[in-house]
Amino acid sequence: MFDFERVLGWANAHENACAKFLADLIAMPSVSRNEGRVVERIAREMKAVGFGSVEIDDFGNVIGRVGSGSHILAFDAHVDTVDVGAFELWGGRNPFEPLLKDGILFGRGAADQKGGMAALVYAGKGIRELNLEGDWQFVVVGSVSEEDCDGLCWQYLVRERIVEPEVVVLTEPTELSLYRGQRGRMEIEIATSGISCHGSAPERGENAIYKMAPIIQDIERLNDSLATDSFLGKGTVTISQIRSTSPSLCAVADSCTIHLDRRLTKGETKESALAELQALPSVKNTNVGIHLVEYRLPTWRGRTYPTESYFPAWVTPEDSRAVRAGRTAYEKLFGESVNIGRWSFSTNGVATAGLLDIPTIGFGPASETHAHAPSDQIPLWHLPRAIAFYVAYPAAYVSTS
Repeated sequence: MFDFERVLGWANAHENACAKFLADLIAMPSVSRNEGRVVERIAREMKAVGFGSVEIDDFGNVIGRVGSGSHILAFDAHVDTVDVGAFELWGGRNPFEPLLKDGILFGRGAADQKGGMAALVYAGKGIRELNLEGDWQFVVVGSVSEEDCDGLCWQYLVRERIVEPEVVVLTEPTELSLYRGQRGRMEIEIATSGISCHGSAPERGENAIYKMAPIIQDIERLNDSLATDSFLGKGTVTISQIRSTSPSLCAVADSCTIHLDRRLTKGETKESALAELQALPSVKNTNVGIHLVEYRLPTWRGRTYPTESYFPAWVTPEDSRAVRAGRTAYEKLFGESVNIGRWSFSTNGVATAGLLDIPTIGFGPASETHAHAPSDQIPLWHLPRAIAFYVAYPAAYVSTS
């Protein structure tokens, strides 16, 4: 019989070692497409704690495996972070000098999501030291370029047949709740064109920015009318960037482009979202171009894997094997019911569940409220709980029918 109490005791005993490893990761800047140093550090730790195999693939992901059973269970933590933004917002702290205060570890990536990565590596150590290998493979992926293009790494891993998981567990911050979905997203650009002329006589030209103005107003109104789902929440659209061109600052603009961040709730699709924009009165009355953005930047290893920026919403049913196994593991470990929820932001689940139909759940330390913020932090007591969950999940999954 699986000894959940023994697993939790082992995890608690390794909190300090896991926290030290996490501090090492925080101290290594790893903005998207510059993750090489932290990937290599993770690979060394995986080897040191006894993973059966460790590799860094051509995309730049680090992959560690424990066990050789028939059920392939993948646990994902992206190892890239966003940049730090304005240094003055960090209160005089260096974002890459981990600070431990009152049991909380601060630093860029602590919450999003190097804490999940550190816990996964020590879960692999726990599985080996506690001799818990069964009819499953514990596959840990330290994925890259998630902040730049969420899910792209998993499109690569699955379509290139590097990892073919039966289920995926994301370790994005959930504050130790069990998550089973998120809204999807799209990146869309709308462009207007004009005719430039000297700024002293604007009536001689056509100002592309003025053409864009009513479109901007219509998009703001569109946001209020988008669909809502009782679990995932409301679809949204916002303009995140506007840019224009002209021969000089003394000339009428001859082009204007806006970048839209479109969040998709359940039932919304690429086709429906584009059709809503095409139906806007201002779009109908103006000659505009509307297109999905394509992502095609190279990873830190120089690999380019182009994809359109469309990532569907996804929900894993509450009665699915993946979710029920998560509930069992949590309740057996901690003697209490687990909160089940969803992320407000986007994760690699847009690929694993949204595009590739692989059952996906989430369980991670820290709170998503600190992601991308100068308050980036993780309570250290979250680490052993996360470790214990990751150790227990494979056995709970295999025993769940």
